[in-house]
Amino acid sequence: MVKKKTRVRKAVIPAAGLGTRFLPVTKSMPKEMLPIIDKPVIHYVVEEAFDSGIDDILIITGRGKRAVEDYFDDAPELRMHLERHGKNQQLKDLNEISRFRGIHFTRQTEPKGLGDAVRSAEKHCGDDPFAVLLGDDIMKDGIPCTRRLIDVFEKTGGSVIAVQEVAKKDISKYGIIKGREEGDNLFLLEDIVEKPRAEHAPSNLGAIGRYVFTPALFPCFDLVTPGAGGEIQLTDAIRQLMKKEDVYAYKYTGKRFDTGDKLGYIETIIEYAMEDEGMKGELGEYIRKKGM
Repeated sequence: MVKKKTRVRKAVIPAAGLGTRFLPVTKSMPKEMLPIIDKPVIHYVVEEAFDSGIDDILIITGRGKRAVEDYFDDAPELRMHLERHGKNQQLKDLNEISRFRGIHFTRQTEPKGLGDAVRSAEKHCGDDPFAVLLGDDIMKDGIPCTRRLIDVFEKTGGSVIAVQEVAKKDISKYGIIKGREEGDNLFLLEDIVEKPRAEHAPSNLGAIGRYVFTPALFPCFDLVTPGAGGEIQLTDAIRQLMKKEDVYAYKYTGKRFDTGDKLGYIETIIEYAMEDEGMKGELGEYIRKKGM
């Protein structure tokens, strides 16, 4: 049943993870601040949210994540320095960050899982629908992935998660869905299983870190049993939500870069470098010389 539609203007970006796959650098540097050339990963995630029509963002941070807040803060002294020395391109790049207004921060007191991080946004989101964007994934498409999910939400009135086909060897890394096809790249969710073995997986469609939820998600966390390490899984809350209302899955066909994986992170850097007019020539020549 299609419910009363409300515009999606809010987003939650969980950024409280410890980044253990990138230790030791993440001991003192948030993984969300790892650079893709000259912009940190979280810049691209916030940019996607704003380009999707969202203007109210809550970033969930944790201890040692102050650099994330500082990045989106104003820097008048640096701006004056660049102006004084005629560094116009650097000034333009710096001013790009200033368009990201409406960003708020709160801390997850201890890492209790993705579900716990999302749950901490309940007071901020209230009775409004909201998007969730995970900071490990950078999406690249003509239309932002989150915008596509919002379009589905506005059409159906139901929560929607982004999924993508994943290789058999990687199925155990994802929440894998079972769904009934409802249209072009759209499925009505019938089940979602957290990190199943490939032979037990209901499909090869895995959740990829972009969601739009109705506020009905929040009470579902109270029905979830904590798993290993006391963590609350978002997947379990989605399964509870499915008992209350229709939940959809949208098959994303654009490019996705997993910056939370070391190889994926390097691939992301190369991809963006090869699109930079000032870098792609020399980088391409370097790659050719190395026989890559």
